[in-house]
Amino acid sequence: MRILIHWFITTVALVVAAWLVPGIRVEREAWTVFAGMAIILGLVNAFVKPLLAFMSCPLIVLTLGLFVLVINGITLWLAAAIAVRVFHVGFYVDGFVPAFLGALIVSIVSVMLTALLGPRRPAAQ
Repeated sequence: MRILIHWFITTVALVVAAWLVPGIRVEREAWTVFAGMAIILGLVNAFVKPLLAFMSCPLIVLTLGLFVLVINGITLWLAAAIAVRVFHVGFYVDGFVPAFLGALIVSIVSVMLTALLGPRRPAAQ
């Protein structure tokens, strides 16, 4: 159940990012495009993001963690490229700046929606 909630939250966050960032385009306004992109982004975050974080560990430490925002932008950009080229999902990101801004918005919306809708964990005793 948690994975479905997280998938829904990521889908909504991608809708908000596409609505707010001019460089993020969607081929057609269908939930299937956003839902497919949320799955692809989740897979890229699961497999590629840890590798990027490990390789850039000195930069993350040097920038006090702010370089993670750059990594998030790269993963969104990569996920959009995979979505278009491999799976023919019409979610386009026109460069790094829109990817960076989109990833920032996706992160903020995801944190807010997870706080509202996320499954509650029992308090530690």
